[in-house]
Amino acid sequence: MNHDYSPSELEDQIRIFVDYYNHDRYYEALKNVTPVDVYYGRDLEVLERRWQIKQKTMLLRRKQKRTFRLAEKAGKVYMSPETLS
Repeated sequence: MNHDYSPSELEDQIRIFVDYYNHDRYYEALKNVTPVDVYYGRDLEVLERRWQIKQKTMLLRRKQKRTFRLAEKAGKVYMSPETLS
């Protein structure tokens, strides 16, 4: 196998990888935020936003589960999410 790459092509690929590594890849050691988020101090904001989304999701699931249980007791079981709202 013969790979002939120019130095500029290699530099471009390294630049692309470093950009991905710092901007798009989440790190478990950094509480699943990117290094760029930590560097610019956005990590707490990102974590707070995730927490809020999680709380809203859990509340919605509880509501749907309660509605499903009530419908089940009444003998009406609805499986589509539209009918649970």
